[in-house]
Amino acid sequence: VQVPTFMVTRALTKLSTTALRRRLFYSMSIEVTNDEQHTLEMIESVVSFISEFDSCVVAMSAGVDSAVVAKAASLALGSNAMAVTAQSPSLASGELEQARQIAELIGIEHRVFNTSEFSNPNYVRNQGDRCYFCKSELYRQMRVLAESLDGQILLNGTNADDLGDYRPGLQAASEWHVRSPLAECGIHKATVRAMALHWHLPTWDKPASPCLSSRVAYGEEVTAERLQMIDLAEQYLRTRGIEPVRVRYHRGDLARIEVPQQHIEFCINPQIREELEQYLRGIGFQFVTIDLGGFKSGSLNRLLQIDMT
Repeated sequence: VQVPTFMVTRALTKLSTTALRRRLFYSMSIEVTNDEQHTLEMIESVVSFISEFDSCVVAMSAGVDSAVVAKAASLALGSNAMAVTAQSPSLASGELEQARQIAELIGIEHRVFNTSEFSNPNYVRNQGDRCYFCKSELYRQMRVLAESLDGQILLNGTNADDLGDYRPGLQAASEWHVRSPLAECGIHKATVRAMALHWHLPTWDKPASPCLSSRVAYGEEVTAERLQMIDLAEQYLRTRGIEPVRVRYHRGDLARIEVPQQHIEFCINPQIREELEQYLRGIGFQFVTIDLGGFKSGSLNRLLQIDMT
């Protein structure tokens, strides 16, 4: 038996923890597994966390983390919650439309604005701190919007697993006083996906999809033309049934393709290899390689000397 949810108003979230659980889920005599119980407890914790604010603006991409925060914000604050999506050349094709669909499904007000990180030479030169300048631009615009709406709190989708990774954007979040409900409630990625599945969010099992700029090797300039090449190449590979996939841009217009190990043999099939090379050369790459190590999220961080201790 599935336990249904319904809209929780801010007044209700001021009730005790036990009362909140009863409001979030109808009181029924059912048995739930330990995993299901944990998911319900994490839902309760993040909704309660957001309920402490009068209103909020959520930075929402089309990924699962920010969608879960947006859903929780909608439950906690109703019409006092808003989601925003930043549009720029670093946003992969289809992501904006999917973000709009998710916001509509959740029932949260959604706004889109254009960010101007490409006008910042510190972003374009693409050193190890590139993400800091991107997030600073995003949060700056969110803060302007929030102040125009009577000072709403800013929220993002950072989860507990992200805290152990190299993410310069976390510094920008700290500087702009952005709160991270998932991370602050100790919620890890696997639980985020379970929460999204519980809420029937279509992106519950969506692979991570960081911005296109993250595919450009550090030290190589980030340009709209290079990002378009990357976007087209990844779209092409997805049409061949390969997911997840990364096309990394390296010096000399070299494409280093990362696919899961089980797809490498398919990619090096003589006919497929020829078609793939021909297509990527046609969109601007001069050299095309398949990484025999397979898909690795954040693999370009190996080019940096990072101390995470």
